[in-house]
Formats: sequence, structure tokens, C-alpha cells
Amino acid sequence: MHRDTPQFRPSLHFTPERNWMNDPNGLVLHKGTYHLFFQHNPQGRTWGNIGWGHATSTDLLTWHELPVAIPATDTEMAFSGSVVWDRDNTSGLGAGSEGPLVAFFTSAYPAGNPTRPGQQAQSIAYSLDDGATWARHAGNPVLERGSENFRDPKVFRHEQSGRWVMATVEAAGRQVLFHSSENLLDWRFESAFGPVGEEGVLWECPDLVELPVDGGGTRWVLVLSTNPGGFSGGSGMRYFVGSFDGHQFVADGDPRWLDYGPDFYAAVSFHGAGSTFIGWMSNWAYANQTPTFPWQSAMSVPRRLSLTPVGDGLVVRQEPVLPEVMPEGVTRAAIELSAGEEVVLVTGNGDAPSRCVIRRLEDGSLVVDRSEADPHGVHRAIVATPPIPLPDGPATGWLIEDHGLIELFLAEGTVAVTMQTFPHAGPVRVVTEPDAVAAAG
Repeated sequence: MHRDTPQFRPSLHFTPERNWMNDPNGLVLHKGTYHLFFQHNPQGRTWGNIGWGHATSTDLLTWHELPVAIPATDTEMAFSGSVVWDRDNTSGLGAGSEGPLVAFFTSAYPAGNPTRPGQQAQSIAYSLDDGATWARHAGNPVLERGSENFRDPKVFRHEQSGRWVMATVEAAGRQVLFHSSENLLDWRFESAFGPVGEEGVLWECPDLVELPVDGGGTRWVLVLSTNPGGFSGGSGMRYFVGSFDGHQFVADGDPRWLDYGPDFYAAVSFHGAGSTFIGWMSNWAYANQTPTFPWQSAMSVPRRLSLTPVGDGLVVRQEPVLPEVMPEGVTRAAIELSAGEEVVLVTGNGDAPSRCVIRRLEDGSLVVDRSEADPHGVHRAIVATPPIPLPDGPATGWLIEDHGLIELFLAEGTVAVTMQTFPHAGPVRVVTEPDAVAAAG
């Protein structure tokens, strides 16, 4: 028998009213409204029966949940994907003078499917009423390879070549595939990137976006999610900086971590606001076991991304989208950490409050430890981050805490750490303890 857990319902982070949620899908800014679609099981709090949930916002801060947009059917589940506004009606799916919104999702067919047993392929749904209702395209799927791990279509307009581009993954093969189209319906293969990363992991949810560089210019950034193989264990995210000519992505060098915490996955950009991202604030190592009810999982706060020079390369800088006044139950605190110092988030009253420790080690690296902030024992396998590299000197930045959800942005936003906790109920205090590491040792 589950009991409601209002003490864990965040004020700033999006959660569905009830039931399961994972990856953000179909992020699009359309006529002044942000649409957030998401992987959703409307029938229960664990993964299954997956279709697309839907919420909208005009400011990225307050969200209104709508009915399921693309439900699962008896013949397929609707896995992750993207939405574009086909403004010029290149697809011919529009009505009248205005082009449709077009959603690309992965059709995940069951093992018993007579023609595509256990396979995954890319399909279309479209909306003629600004996203309120959606119809599956009669010609689905529009792209298939006979593969069981071909998924997560991220479609964008490549203005230089005047074509649509789709990035997908062969997840088990650790490859990103690029296809192009003039009409969103007929796709031709352009190139593959990879395989990249460790063997035995899955690459998922690709996004390729052109980001501004501090000081001028732009570069292309390929964002990927990996499960497992994350920096802190379980699932996580990396990115490559490079170039893209409409046909092929070429990386400048090795990948970097987009977030060093355990709870940031499947982040993708908004079509129409390409530098704004949202990620799923959980980890596949324990996502089905977290103790919230009647909902499961939250999204991160939106983040605006750019590139800044660090050393001889470019690093993603992340700036959270926050209100001027924090809602009730949300803490936003400026922090500064030198070697040997720590900041402790203390939650609850009594003799044994919950504690999440943000500790700068003597070598200058950072560790975030939630071992005393999870009385439910959900995170037994991943209670702390490994040492996170930081630039020399004091590390300054911002800490956001929202009913146990923690997002940390340091070094001018070039280091992000995202972590969920499930602390005891009660007030939150941010305690600075200089030299606490040395004193304890």
C-alpha cells in the first residue's frame, strides 16, 4: 500500500501528476509555448506501456500537464524522439496555409509482431492544432533498418543545406547515424559517427545542436546518453564538440561529461530554442525503485547551453533557467569552496537529520556524497560521485535544492552535478564548514 509523498513533490522541477516518466521527448517552442513531451506509462509507476505524455509552459518554469499525446497501442510502444514545426509544409501533412507540427518517435514492436518482431523503427505523428491532438501517419514507419536497437530520432533543420537532418542511434553498436530528407517522409543515409565509448554499454538519445561560443562564432555539439558507463555509475551523459556540414559530424577531440552527477540523462534541446535543454533527473540503476507516490521521476530545471574556451578546447557552459523569486520549498544558495572545505545540505529536525555533503578535497577535486540523505536506501550502489575535476582556485557557483532534488553549477557553469535525494521532511539549511575535511581526518 503506497502512501502519497507530498514532501518529495518539487515546486520548480516538472513531475507528472501521477505514474511513470522518463526521457524528455519532442521539446519544441511553438508560437510562444514550450511543449515538453516525455516517456510515460499512464497505467503505473514503473516502466511499461510507454507512450508520450505532454505538458506545456510559456516560461519554462510553470507547466500544465495535458492528456497523453501519443499513446502506446497493441502493436507498438512509442519510444523517444523529437518534434519539429514543418513551417513550409514540406511534408504535405499540413492543412491550409500553415505547416504541421511533426513528431518523430521510435516504434518499438513486440517480439510477436509478424513483420518486425522485436524491431525498432522511426515513425511519425502530426498535429494540425498546435500540438493539442496527434494522428499517426498512415505510412509508418518512415525509416527502418531491421534492427532491434535503432532508436531515438532527433530531427532538426540544417539551414546551410536546406534539408532536414535526423540523428539516431544504433544503441548496442554505439553509433550515431545521420539521415537527411527534403520532405520529412523520405530519408537517405548520410554518415555514421562511431562506434564510440566502452563496449557493453548503450548509446541513446542523440542531439546535434549548433551552440554559440563565448567571444563569437558557433560550433556543433553532439550530445549522447550512455547506459551504463556514467561518470558516477549507472547512466550518464557526454558530449563532443566538432563540425557538421549537413552530411558528417567530425569531433575535435575526446568527449567530455555534460554532468558529473548520477541523475541527469536523455537531455535534449528545444526545436526553436536550440540552446535550451531539459534532462531526466534519474538513473536507470534505480529509477523504478524511487519512493515517490503517486508519480515517478522529475525533469531537471531547463538549462541554456553555450561554449566557452577552457585550455586548448571548448567546454559547455550551463546556465539554469530560474525565476527571480524562488517558489516555496526551493533553496538557491551561492557557494564558494576552496580545498579542504565543504558545504552541507541539512534537511529535517531531530537528532538524525538528512545530510548531503559537497566536499572539496585537498587535491582540489570535488565529491558530492548523499549517503546520509537517503533513509530509504534507494541509492545503495551510487551514494557519492567519484572525485570531479575542478579548475584551480576557489570554486564558486550556485546550488539549487527542491524537495530533495539537487543541482549544482560551479566554475561559471562548466561543471554541473545533478543528484536526487529523498531526505527526512523538514526545513533545509545550507551549512558551510571550512576545513571540515582536515578536521575530520
